[in-house]
Amino acid sequence: MQTKNMVGFALSVRDPAGCARWFAEHFGFAVDIDLGWYVNTTSPDLAGVSLDFMASDSESWPEGVRGRGVSGAMVAFAVADVDSEAERLREEGVDFALEVVTEPWGQRRLQVRGPEGVVVEVLQLVEPDPVWLAANGL
Repeated sequence: MQTKNMVGFALSVRDPAGCARWFAEHFGFAVDIDLGWYVNTTSPDLAGVSLDFMASDSESWPEGVRGRGVSGAMVAFAVADVDSEAERLREEGVDFALEVVTEPWGQRRLQVRGPEGVVVEVLQLVEPDPVWLAANGL
């Protein structure tokens, strides 16, 4: 298979509209389609990519996963200044799962707890530690 690009993904949730509102409030997404059981959102900063929320009991999910909610899902956004985003999110009362940390592989990142178990990572690319890179064969 040769893919041209990624157009989006859907998360299985109990409250599609509530999840969409949370991403709109804290990350600037807009609701484009709201069918109740399915909500499509897009960001003006991410042309052509959608973040969708679909009711976990929807018949659109295959039988093997229908009825299950989000488990172990993380959505990540790259930003220019993770520290200013951390300040903004803190002011908005968002629950932090991981405070801002600089990783040796070249990321300065944070994680927040989103609705229904979704973890959102906000990261900024920084210079990686050359010692760490060498030690890991990179």
